[in-house]
Amino acid sequence: MTTVQKWTGRETRALRHALRMSIRDFAEHLGVSERTVSKWEAGREAVQPRPEMQAALDTALRRASDEAMIRFSNATGGSSAPASAAAAGYRVQSHKFIPAYIGASAANNVTGLPQVKRRPHEWLKVSATKVAHPNGQCTVHVFACGVLVFHLEQELTPSNLAELAAWRYASYEKDLPWAAHQVERLLSNQPDSRSAVPEYVMSTYVLHEPGCRPEDLDNAVRLLSLPSVLVDRHARPRPQPVPEQVERGLLAEGFDQLPAEPFGIPGVSVGFAAWSGLAYHALSPERALTADELLSLEIDVQMLWAYCRHIQQAVEEGRDPVMPQRFGWRFLRAAHSRLTTARAQETAQHCLMRQAAVTTSGLPERLAQAQAALREAETMTGRVNA
Repeated sequence: MTTVQKWTGRETRALRHALRMSIRDFAEHLGVSERTVSKWEAGREAVQPRPEMQAALDTALRRASDEAMIRFSNATGGSSAPASAAAAGYRVQSHKFIPAYIGASAANNVTGLPQVKRRPHEWLKVSATKVAHPNGQCTVHVFACGVLVFHLEQELTPSNLAELAAWRYASYEKDLPWAAHQVERLLSNQPDSRSAVPEYVMSTYVLHEPGCRPEDLDNAVRLLSLPSVLVDRHARPRPQPVPEQVERGLLAEGFDQLPAEPFGIPGVSVGFAAWSGLAYHALSPERALTADELLSLEIDVQMLWAYCRHIQQAVEEGRDPVMPQRFGWRFLRAAHSRLTTARAQETAQHCLMRQAAVTTSGLPERLAQAQAALREAETMTGRVNA
């Protein structure tokens, strides 16, 4: 496969010509200005764009078609034998979120967690610290309303998306018991909270290096948000990846079995949110959303989901949900507003991402139901006291 050790004006111009693009089209393709491209091409030996721009040129070359790769190779004197884009594999950053409701009292007395200085988006968070995980880095976020969220980060290099999907199912079987053990350890001095057990794992995937053809990128990111499409869940003893030809067909032709909400910006990013996950790929890193923006929202969503789930369980068991007044129905009303109302300085990208993630999670309905349950319980308590 043709590679470039250092991009100069010669290689930059050769790549643009190989892609059959004008300076304007090439600038839009890379996410830079026309003036920047012209400046690069004006130099011959010592043109060195910033590291992120070098990476953007590397990505544009890697995604080039076989024909464009041959033209570029011929123009620069490199090998004319192109490698299949799919053979390069993927590089994905996996983020798993595992929430558990432990109660407001327990959350403010969790052992061994230092207090944190919260940033503006980290509302209600009282502490956060690293915890050891055998296969990745994990941070546990504890919220004053009584929820903790494990955020597990892992670097993956699957050869195809079906392999990643099967890994997801297998890893969930291990991550839930691991998280339950961590909850028990953190609450070891609070016996009343030991029944708190994490119920689910939610994933977000940040795609750094796609291993597919450029024309299949949208479907690849969509598949990342809907990994169940790529797994035979009836296989024994555990789910298995679908055959490679099935994945190739889905990448090339798309699929309509399950809905996914897009939130990418043309030329900037590709993003999809679905019930089972969120996936994102930055085409222009300097203009795209940051990983922190994606993850901060998802942590809040999972925290509130777990909180509403606790209230729902009380209702389903025939009990009136009893929560601290500070975190009653007014708290949920405020949470609903924070998640569904655009902020004055919020970018269009962030607004689209928030709407897609919140809507596909079903959280607005959960918040409304939990709010109604708490208001009813408060009204009943007032009548009894009267």
